[in-house]
Amino acid sequence: MKIEYDPVRDLLYIYLGVPGRKVAETVTIVPGVHADFSAEGKLVGIEVMDASEVLGKRLEFGVELASLS
Repeated sequence: MKIEYDPVRDLLYIYLGVPGRKVAETVTIVPGVHADFSAEGKLVGIEVMDASEVLGKRLEFGVELASLS
């Protein structure tokens, strides 16, 4: 996963796969939030326009990964 933020355009993009993967379809989730899907139907990214308004001034999250053992 990779997260990019463009402060000039106030645009946040979350890559859920390999950055630059070709997008076959974009679906609007709510105005200003779009989900990008590959040709196979896999979610490859999420775009948030006007990110500071949608998400607030600070974005934090944590991820807990399950142990494979």
